[in-house]
Amino acid sequence: MLQLMKIQTVEVILLLVVSWCSLIYSLDNGLALTPPMGWLSWERFRCNLDCENDPHNCISEDLYKQMADRIVADGYKDAGYEYVCVDDCWLAPTRDANGRLQPDPNRFPSGMKALADYIHSKGLKFGIYEDFGVKTCAGYPGSEYYLELDAQTFADWGVDLLKFDGCGANAADFAYGYPAMTFYLNKTGRPILYSCEWPGHAHNTASYSAVRKYCNTWRNYIDINDNWQSLVQILVFYGKDQHNFSAYAGPGGWNDPDQLCIGDFALSLDQERTHMGMWAIFAAPLLMSNDLRNIRKVSRDLLLNKRLIAVNQDPLGIQGKLVYNKTVIRIWTKPITPTGSYAIAFVNFDGGGRPTHLTLKCSDVGLTNAEGYDVTDTFTGDAVGTYKPGDEFDVFVNPTGIIMFTAIPLQTN
Repeated sequence: MLQLMKIQTVEVILLLVVSWCSLIYSLDNGLALTPPMGWLSWERFRCNLDCENDPHNCISEDLYKQMADRIVADGYKDAGYEYVCVDDCWLAPTRDANGRLQPDPNRFPSGMKALADYIHSKGLKFGIYEDFGVKTCAGYPGSEYYLELDAQTFADWGVDLLKFDGCGANAADFAYGYPAMTFYLNKTGRPILYSCEWPGHAHNTASYSAVRKYCNTWRNYIDINDNWQSLVQILVFYGKDQHNFSAYAGPGGWNDPDQLCIGDFALSLDQERTHMGMWAIFAAPLLMSNDLRNIRKVSRDLLLNKRLIAVNQDPLGIQGKLVYNKTVIRIWTKPITPTGSYAIAFVNFDGGGRPTHLTLKCSDVGLTNAEGYDVTDTFTGDAVGTYKPGDEFDVFVNPTGIIMFTAIPLQTN
């Protein structure tokens, strides 16, 4: 009974805090004006704790330092990738004597402030993981009942991004719990990009207007895995655009379809191209989850493709939408600058042995400028030609592959 009273009291206090803070300030931290870019450990390295037998790949301070080194040395930082993000399993099993979170002393012997300082010394930003629930997804101490203390701890450590998961919590609590953490992060005075797992753990029943108000990015679907089937599930979900969640994306807040698996194990080159191209169309956070110390050149070049990054980082911040869904080829368009321009993606969902052919008019995908468009291949920058609304796109798309164009309107003389 005492524990029940404690929980109810905390809930009442949080409800009062959120009611108050919603009147005076939401997130509004000036961050994520374009989708954040960086590196996150989870998909590739998961919760590998075996530093004795696998020191090269276990979750430790050395792993994150080495990734920061590679981001700088191999051109990722210059391309815009700036966050180095720790995920689950960095924690010690218990809080310290003062109730503060603490890292595993064997795998993070220097502490999280020192790790943040190292990453900052490279001109990069430091991201960390926690959970709104009593425990994280992997069973480590969560932030429930400790929101204010944890927010201040992260600020003291020099954290620049918080990924806030939702395992071990009651989904009914999300509507006040996630905003409460927004309040406490703001209260620290340190700009901390807030990455929420709110709508995903709420099974997509959360109010997207509220999520947008309190979060910089938000996961709204299942975790990605390094295979084509997983990628297809996400593409289908984003194509359906349930509750019109695409409308809530824009400068300061973004739908997050999860990490980039490019350079890992299972995806073919065509599938990696589809992955990168569609994350650009979605205006999604570009958080790589791979081993940058050992990555294929073709995968590295794809991640560094300046034309795809430009589509993703376009200042309009409009999420692309599915506009054609009549064959195994599905087509998305994304408005970009200059005004009236589009990025257009043709994705082949067929896994068969030969490319699929499609012919359709430019006007069928929204290219209606009477003067026509200058069309280029987004991947290569090669000129495709000048097209008017009545002209036809005639494409052959590889199985599980993508063709992507950039169309810029021609001006009247």
